[in-house]
Amino acid sequence: MDDSTSSDLIGEFTCATAKLLEARDQAVHCSDYDSDGSHDLIGIFETNLSQLQKAGGSSPVEFECIHPEKKRKKKSYKNSGIVRVKSCKIEMEYSFLDYIMGGCQINFTVGIDFTGSNGDPKSPESLHYISPNGVNEYLTAIWCVGNVVQDYDTDKLFPAFGFGAQVPPDWKVSHEFALNFNPTNPYCQGIQGIVDAYRQALPQIRLYGPTNFSPIINHVARFAAQGAQQNTASQYFVLLIITDGEITDLDQTRQAIVNASKLPMSIIIIGVGSAEFNAMEFLDGDDGVLKSLSGEPAARDIVQFVPFRRFQNAPREALNQSVLAEVPKQLVSYFKMLGLNPMKLPSEKQP
Repeated sequence: MDDSTSSDLIGEFTCATAKLLEARDQAVHCSDYDSDGSHDLIGIFETNLSQLQKAGGSSPVEFECIHPEKKRKKKSYKNSGIVRVKSCKIEMEYSFLDYIMGGCQINFTVGIDFTGSNGDPKSPESLHYISPNGVNEYLTAIWCVGNVVQDYDTDKLFPAFGFGAQVPPDWKVSHEFALNFNPTNPYCQGIQGIVDAYRQALPQIRLYGPTNFSPIINHVARFAAQGAQQNTASQYFVLLIITDGEITDLDQTRQAIVNASKLPMSIIIIGVGSAEFNAMEFLDGDDGVLKSLSGEPAARDIVQFVPFRRFQNAPREALNQSVLAEVPKQLVSYFKMLGLNPMKLPSEKQP
């Protein structure tokens, strides 16, 4: 924007075409941005999509920016500046379903916290205690998320891992052991397969510690990196971590998430129990961009944290919606970042 005293480069920005088409007055409001939300109006100009598309090359399109109140009060008022649009292009915005219908495979992995802070599974106070009706918070979380995600996974084979437990036969602590105790084939058939493996593993392990997230994140990230090498919108990975919230390797986990943010991958963390989950809220990054210990920012937001207790008395659909609210836009943001279109497009979206 130019006026007699200053010249400001606004830079490139995006706007939904529908917003321009639906605007009743076809007006663009220009404001001086304030971080507290009290933006100051600079002025308004009217335009439409056809006019904007005339901008290009060495021929920008110019609009006088008019402040209605200043114009009303001052007869000598001309404008509050000139807006010069240097280029305008229309790009197709693909949706989550466009990618899924185009052949993108969702690969779902589960990581379950078996650390000692969960309590003795034989005690009714334990988060791993299976009640007489056959459920606990871990199982409920698996069912809620898995039942939605499995609809987007064609083979219904899901790798499932535990972490933070001593496992047979040598009883060493493992941070990524296969729930079915088959490291070469950790896949479970459907969500019921994960539930069955969990029930069978629980009496065979010793809950221990520490609570390390980075090994299971890095494990899935290795597969996501292989998927990324295809350079097509064919693979996306979703890791579900269910935990009681006491994380030990926070710095390593931050780095693992920052690394994974460059890959076709999302992480859902469900917190069970009554802990404060401050570390989980921090990893979610909703209050700002998550950074590694060295200061490297995440390329995009890939973590969604949901405290289970918030939904204990709500319909199961409410938990489903909250847990999976961000995955579709995270998937789209990744493929858009790389300029990858769906592998197959419906006829109305063909370029």
